[in-house]
Amino acid sequence: MRRTVDTTCEAGTVAAGRALASVLEPGVIVLLHGNLGAGKTAFVRGLAGGLAVDPEEVSSPTFTLVQEYAGWLPVFHADLYRLDPADVADLGLEELSQHGVVVVEWAEKWGRPTGRVIDVTIEDLGDTRRRLTIVDEP
Repeated sequence: MRRTVDTTCEAGTVAAGRALASVLEPGVIVLLHGNLGAGKTAFVRGLAGGLAVDPEEVSSPTFTLVQEYAGWLPVFHADLYRLDPADVADLGLEELSQHGVVVVEWAEKWGRPTGRVIDVTIEDLGDTRRRLTIVDEP
């Protein structure tokens, strides 16, 4: 399944993340693609909120690399921005996905993981407008 969502504000990006949460299950890996400031963390805030995580807990894990949020389904939020692709394997992200959902910012630094992967690309269209392309293919 491939769909496109256009948003006009950060709240719209958050709402798109919340909507995706309704189809998630343990083992799913969500790969986020987009430039710096595109709204990846806002999207994760919505996704986590849809899984009963307090959205205020969600922040970019740039320096901690992986943060865990406890909801009805655990969310493991990773940010690969500061890593070399060779270092990503050491994080054990595929193993973490067995205990919940893994959401990865700067996913292009990781190869293609196994299992169910949902790709989300966020394009900055200027001002507060964004285009989200969500691809969920088995």
